[in-house]
Amino acid sequence: MFKKPLSNLKNSVPLRSSDRRKLKQHVLSAFSLPAEDGDLLVPEGILTAKFVTHLDVFGVAYISSEGDPLWISVGKGSDELIPTVYTLWKRPEMLPSICTPSAVIPVLVGGADLMIPGVMFHSSSLSEGQLVAICQYERRDDTPTMSAPLAVGRMAVSSDQLSDEKGKATLIIHTWKDHLWDLGSKGDVPDPTPIGSKHDNEIEKEEEASASRDTPGGDAVTPEAEATSTPPAEEVSTLLRLSLLQAISTLLAALPTSSFPIPLSTFYSTYIFPSRPAFPSLILPSASVSEPNPQDINIKASSHKSLTAFIKSVEKETILTTKAPQKHAPTAEIVITAVNGGHPAVQGHRSFVTIGEIEATAAKKAQRAEQAREKEALAHKELEIRELWKPHASTVPLFQAMDASASDLYAMPIIQALVNDYITSNELINPHEQAYINLDDALRKCVLSNPTAKKSKDKEKESQPDADFMKRDELHRKVLERMQPWYEVSGEGRDPVVKKGKLSPIQVAVKVRQGRKASTLITGFEPFFIVAEDMAEELRKFCAGATSVSPVTGKGANAGLEVLVQGKWSQVVVDYLQGKGVPKRWIQATHVKGKGK
Repeated sequence: MFKKPLSNLKNSVPLRSSDRRKLKQHVLSAFSLPAEDGDLLVPEGILTAKFVTHLDVFGVAYISSEGDPLWISVGKGSDELIPTVYTLWKRPEMLPSICTPSAVIPVLVGGADLMIPGVMFHSSSLSEGQLVAICQYERRDDTPTMSAPLAVGRMAVSSDQLSDEKGKATLIIHTWKDHLWDLGSKGDVPDPTPIGSKHDNEIEKEEEASASRDTPGGDAVTPEAEATSTPPAEEVSTLLRLSLLQAISTLLAALPTSSFPIPLSTFYSTYIFPSRPAFPSLILPSASVSEPNPQDINIKASSHKSLTAFIKSVEKETILTTKAPQKHAPTAEIVITAVNGGHPAVQGHRSFVTIGEIEATAAKKAQRAEQAREKEALAHKELEIRELWKPHASTVPLFQAMDASASDLYAMPIIQALVNDYITSNELINPHEQAYINLDDALRKCVLSNPTAKKSKDKEKESQPDADFMKRDELHRKVLERMQPWYEVSGEGRDPVVKKGKLSPIQVAVKVRQGRKASTLITGFEPFFIVAEDMAEELRKFCAGATSVSPVTGKGANAGLEVLVQGKWSQVVVDYLQGKGVPKRWIQATHVKGKGK
């Protein structure tokens, strides 16, 4: 609600003594607090201010004399009081609480609601619509702790429904570091409290119950087990096994038999790797010494140390079946021939939020953001600039190998998708290091050639050093470097213009010559549908100064034109160009000092 600045914030005025007494009584009765808490939560000198959120929601804030917002009421005529985090830091037990992993807090601060998979444990008997405090769970020096409240929200469902796998748990109203919090003193968050202290006994029971539910086999973890912690390698092996069960129950069991056999490296990178838990601490036993980073869950960190050993161990449980490579097979890699979706471990598996799902959600969010930017660009008649590349020289054979046209123009995401599909279809992911790609002949000839070398045998030999693998990002970059740059500029009501070459930003340079004489020079504007004479005439009116048009000095005949405006008008010119639809990233303003005479 407060992820954007408040609009129409009225000046705060002191609350009258009689109104302060009424407010104090309201707080004490609404939250069942002792009378001695009244002056702490509704201090003398408290102020009141009306505001409107960016969603056009009206509200009233009650602010301490130090400037900290303590209470808010939202909605016209509403008498419900909602404590802010500043107030909850004084009395954390005022609201029932929900604990969530540390990775979730930045998402809530960014404006998102708390989803059910992000709930680690919670106070009992929560009802729909009830106000709750959101706290952060983390381990400090092997001790589970709960932070001071970092957000305030309203339950979207009752606590009985929090066992569901999907949906919203809490609708967030206000968070630490949002624009309501920014109005205050921005003090440090109080130190976290070890779970098990006086006001957290109830939550500790919830944590123990959650841990016993998430332990493989459902056994509760005893204090003795906590004293002798599980080695990290064993934890990683457990998490990898759970990742495999997740992949089978959600993806592999539904595949037709014709999809098998699947090479081991493809099986791991396509199904197991994306199915790793996004929040390992939610499914590990409570005896865990630390909360693993999801990215650290890999074969090398496990007790198996090799992918083959891991697969063989689960094959002994009859979770899947494998087949050794044939004598004359092109690769000496075992294949997965089938998975057992009816295995008791698969049937009893409890689904969890995976890294793949988090990444897919992020990709959808980025896509929605891109679509919103496109709509905004259209609303402002912003020009659409597309950087394109065409297969050229050493990249032509690679595109032919990818069954793609060597005469078409491609945007960067399309090129990356083609290369990724080629890598997957040819099984070029390095089985020992998933971040590296094995180079076959087509890739090697493309990326190891020198794009600037002349066509001589000696140069060609010299520019092709031996290499068997390369990181994926570096491979993408090298393919682009060897392609021919093009660009496309299009706008509302205009036919797109597609030209060969690299598009450069418009240059807006303020040059000072002859002492204090300054002039603003604009070059490189022709590709953006801007006519030099029209721009010079319009800027003459905007700047009330002389303008002129001439060929770019010191460049060739085809270098284009230069518009000169007398005076320092850099910002005016930038605003003018943006008004013509030129995106800001395609305008470069500089200040150049010339030699005085």
